[in-house]
Amino acid sequence: MKFDPSGNIQDLLQFGEYGDVNPSVTDSATFTFMQAKTMLETFKGEAEGCFLYSRHWNPSNKYLADAMAAMEGTQAAWVTASGMGAITSAILQLCNAGDHIVTSRTTYGGTFAFLNNYVQKFNISVTFVDILNLSEVEAAIQPNTRLIYTETVTNPLLQVSDIPTLAEIAHRHKIQLMVDNTFTPMIVAPARLGADVVVYSLTKFVNGKNDCVAGAICGNLSFINSLIDVNSGTAMLLGPVLDPFRSSSILKNMHTLHIRMQQHSRNAMYLAKKLTEAGIKVNYPGLENHSGHDTMKKIMHPDFGFGGMLSFDAGSAEKAAEVMEMMENEGVGYLAVSLGYFKTLFSNSGKSTSSEVPEEKQKEMGLTEGLIRFSVGLDHDIERTFEKMKKCLNSTGLL
Repeated sequence: MKFDPSGNIQDLLQFGEYGDVNPSVTDSATFTFMQAKTMLETFKGEAEGCFLYSRHWNPSNKYLADAMAAMEGTQAAWVTASGMGAITSAILQLCNAGDHIVTSRTTYGGTFAFLNNYVQKFNISVTFVDILNLSEVEAAIQPNTRLIYTETVTNPLLQVSDIPTLAEIAHRHKIQLMVDNTFTPMIVAPARLGADVVVYSLTKFVNGKNDCVAGAICGNLSFINSLIDVNSGTAMLLGPVLDPFRSSSILKNMHTLHIRMQQHSRNAMYLAKKLTEAGIKVNYPGLENHSGHDTMKKIMHPDFGFGGMLSFDAGSAEKAAEVMEMMENEGVGYLAVSLGYFKTLFSNSGKSTSSEVPEEKQKEMGLTEGLIRFSVGLDHDIERTFEKMKKCLNSTGLL
C-alpha cells in the first residue's frame, strides 16, 4: 500500500478535554500528582501518560509530535522552538567528542555555520562533500564517522539527495543518516527511504503562515527517548522548548498541508516552465533538464508535486537586488528570507540565508552571487504573477 502522509494525519484522533474537535491547549509549565510515587516514576520515564514539566513533555507538544511522526512514518517525534534547535539537538545527541560527520557542502547557512564553526569546540570534525557524488561521500567516511547529514533538496542550490543510496552507504558502514526535509514535507518521506533521523524547520511549509518559529525531530522511539532523557538528553538539557500555543496552531495548519503543497508545487512548475520558455535558465527539480529530476521522481510522492522552491541567476548581486526590489513593488511577492509562506518570497541567497558560508566556499559549491531563490506562494492566478515577473525581467534587462 502506498504511504499516505496526509491520510495518516487525517486518521489521528486527537480531542480536547471536553470532546473539543481541536485538542485543548495545555497552558501549564508544571503538572500535579495525586501520589508521590507517580511523580518519581514519571521522572524515571516509567509512568505512561503522565506529564511532569513542560520542558520534558507538554500535552500540546505531544499532539504535534504525534502528528509529525504520523506524517513521516516514524515511531516518534519531538518538537522544538526552532529548526536549528531540532538540527543541533539531534546532531549533538548522536555525536560525541572525537566523532566525525560527513555532510553536504550545499546546506542551509545556519547548519553550515554550526558544522563548520561550532562543533569544533567539542572536537567533532566535519568533512563537506558533494552529496551528489556518492563515491566521494563514501570515500569521506572514516573509522570515527558517526553520521551522514544532508537535506532532501539542498538549500539553496536545490540539489536532490539520493536518500536510499545514502542510507545504504551509511548502514553498510554502521553509521546513521540524518536528513533535513524542510523543503519537501509530504513530497518525500526520508525515514521510509532509509533515513534514521528526519529534522524539520516547522517555521516553513509545515506551518505555512510565517507567524512562528519551530522545529521537529522524527525517528525511532529509542532515539527520541534518548533525546529527552532527564539525565543525558540533549533536547531535555539544552531546553529548546516550543510554546504550547504555537504547537496548537501548527497542528491545525498541518491539516491543510497536503492542499498547500499541491498548490505550491503547481505554481512553481508553472513559473519554471514559463520562465524557461522566456529564456531564463531556471533551477527547479520538476524540469526534465534538472540534474536531480530522475532522483526526485524515484523518491517523491507523486500526489504532491516537485515542491515550491525554484531559483535562477540574475548575473550579479546588484542585478539581483534590482530585480527583487522591482518584483516587490510590482506585487510579485516579498523580498524576505524564509520560505513556505502563502505569498511568494525571494532573496539573494549568497547575501542572506547562505551569508554564513564564506564567499570562497560559495564559489566552491557553485553558489553564484546573483542567485535568486524563490519560495513560490499559493497564488490562485499564477499566470498573472508570471506576467508581473516578466515585466520586471524585461525592465531590468534580463529578458
